[in-house]
Amino acid sequence: QVQLVESGGGLVQAGGSLRLSCAASGIRFSITTMGWYRQGPGEQRESVADIPHIGTPNYADSVKGRFTVSRDNANNTVYLQMNSLKPEDTAVYYCAAARPLSKGPYIYWGQGTQVTVSS
Repeated sequence: QVQLVESGGGLVQAGGSLRLSCAASGIRFSITTMGWYRQGPGEQRESVADIPHIGTPNYADSVKGRFTVSRDNANNTVYLQMNSLKPEDTAVYYCAAARPLSKGPYIYWGQGTQVTVSS
């Protein structure tokens, strides 16, 4: 059974930082592309970043230079370091996993963690 469990969300002031974690189980993590998505109030879910099992990470233009995605294959965990947070970053952040050895689509999703950035 696949499980993706996000943690690390919370309330932070604009300009602050948070690090999200996503612990994965039930998948072959080291050969799985992982992604972070977010959904703000009244908005559609959007891609934030992804980190392939091979290759370099990709970022949405809105977070480039501020967010960094990384992975720890030994501990089946993917991280999203978020710096210089802005109120518009407020959203529920979701972790996602693709089928092993593919770059998409994402077929497994976590339950989400709330990030709120106050101005």
